Amino acid sequence: MTGNSEEIELQRDVDATRIPDGTRVPLIKGTRLKITQALGDTFTVFTEQGYMFRIEGKDADAIGKELPKAVQERMAPPTDIPLEKLVESQLRTCYDPEIPVNILDLGLVYSKTITPLKEGGFRVEIEMTLTAPGCGMGPVLQSEVQAKIVNLPGVKETEIRLTFDPPWSPDRMSDAAKLQLGMM
Repeated sequence: MTGNSEEIELQRDVDATRIPDGTRVPLIKGTRLKITQALGDTFTVFTEQGYMFRIEGKDADAIGKELPKAVQERMAPPTDIPLEKLVESQLRTCYDPEIPVNILDLGLVYSKTITPLKEGGFRVEIEMTLTAPGCGMGPVLQSEVQAKIVNLPGVKETEIRLTFDPPWSPDRMSDAAKLQLGMM
């Protein structure tokens, strides 16, 4: 749902993340919202007062939506899909709340390393950045990636690091992302 917005009334109280500072804020049942982005498994909404928030997919029912496919897939039994593909698939469900492009295509993921552990299972390390160093959503995106990766089959350890060296630039974006944003 990019480009179009849908007005709704909050059907139950829900904790949301205020954009751009990342503060958790309770939104009260009956609050009028405009859904402006529904990508991955989060929703970006505006209040009538013009405040922007992010609502997690697990709370989709509060805005009258079904549980997003990405959340359903994480709850499904393990598959025989290689872990590297599962990690990449989950990273493609993480979106910058202000830009309708996933963090992989946006070029925010600098590296991902999967290491087998002696005791079995795997350690997944991801180094990522943000489009702007002062963005308050950094810890929110970092936690989102952590939560999605740690729940994958076989993952026993994770480390998600934020870095600003080198700084992000639009040159890191995939051609698909540039095309989607009208930059090509």
